[in-house]
Amino acid sequence: MSNELQNIKNRFGIIGNFPALNRALEKSIQVAPTDISVLVIGESGVGKEFIPKIIHSESKRKHQPYIVVNCGAIPEGTIDSELFGHEKGAFTGATATRKGYFEVADGGTIFLDEVGELPLQTQVRLLRVLESGEFMKVGSSQVQKTNVRIVAATNVNMMKAIQDGRFREDLYYRLNTVQIDMPALRERKGDIHLLFRKFAIDFAEKYRMPELELEPSAVHYIENYTFPGNVRQLRNLVEQMTVVERNRHVTVEKLAEYIPMDAHLPMVVNQPNSQKQSDFGSEREIMYKILFDMRNDINDLKSLTSELIKNRGTTDLSNHEKNLINRIYTPETQQNVAPNSLLYFENQGNNNQQIQHIQNPTIIANPDDNFEDFEDIEIEENKPESLSLQNNEKDLIVKALEKHNGRRNKAADELGISQRTLYRKIKQYNLED
Repeated sequence: MSNELQNIKNRFGIIGNFPALNRALEKSIQVAPTDISVLVIGESGVGKEFIPKIIHSESKRKHQPYIVVNCGAIPEGTIDSELFGHEKGAFTGATATRKGYFEVADGGTIFLDEVGELPLQTQVRLLRVLESGEFMKVGSSQVQKTNVRIVAATNVNMMKAIQDGRFREDLYYRLNTVQIDMPALRERKGDIHLLFRKFAIDFAEKYRMPELELEPSAVHYIENYTFPGNVRQLRNLVEQMTVVERNRHVTVEKLAEYIPMDAHLPMVVNQPNSQKQSDFGSEREIMYKILFDMRNDINDLKSLTSELIKNRGTTDLSNHEKNLINRIYTPETQQNVAPNSLLYFENQGNNNQQIQHIQNPTIIANPDDNFEDFEDIEIEENKPESLSLQNNEKDLIVKALEKHNGRRNKAADELGISQRTLYRKIKQYNLED
């Protein structure tokens, strides 16, 4: 590491030796003596604000004004006035002429943070300043000149913003003469503990308390956390723990209370089907599980009704009770009743029903069935499915196989189920040909 780079780190309190971080700082030093525009790219909280400070301090403009403008924090209706100024009476509330940032910072540097949030009308004005150094105040027809160096930063995907029509492409290339990328904290695992110790010392001095120390297991834990809020989140974490925790030795259990690991675990993508360990392979299988549970509940209700009728007899049943029982045993459900198993009804006109008793009622589905391994559940073909799920499923399988020319692994991915489930369904619906 060069002495110049180390001096910059010491001067601005930058901790870390990650190569991408060093490269960003080196580019800042290299472009500082020039007047070219710089665009800093990085997630929120990575420390993008250090780059324009370094550029300004190492440039010939270092004795001139340095102004920071948060473009996302200024209302759309007033941002033109803030940047370029306005004349008296230009709009309601403009009681006096006001200088804008580009006039105040003449000869210096303006840092446009969150530049991706600029309104399109303001982007046109900014493009003119970058191209010719000219601007006009709001409500004025007089062209003014300014000599300002612009450094912009954003955490927005600029190419997507251009495609969506939210950012001008010509302005993007004007700002992005040199692009500096700031790495996320999760990429700088080796720097995380260094930053923790630095913040722990700073806040111990600030609050006049002993500094925090991480146990080895806690160091490993914090280095493998994703830190979606990046350095800002780590700094806030250390400050909070410095104030709240009495024990200065931080264990992994205590650390997990502040940043639960399972809340931001990295996702595994493109995982082979053979490695998918889930009770249910897809939403469709979850639906089947719900339907099977509903079927069990209905069969339990039928069994209970049968026992009540056996114990009380048919003569004690009121017409209302008979109607309720008949609603349970509809003609559709009677088709599912196995011979010599469940009771059923025969309609004999109007509301009169004749109740037939069958001894030793049995349940079609075993209520003790265990659905933990759904792959082993077979659906009998001779039992019609409610909501026509079987027909729909068969059609979807046929379409998926046709779409992928019979390649079952591709069809399984398309359907969102495991290959094992697909093979079973193909055999069940006689689709092997």
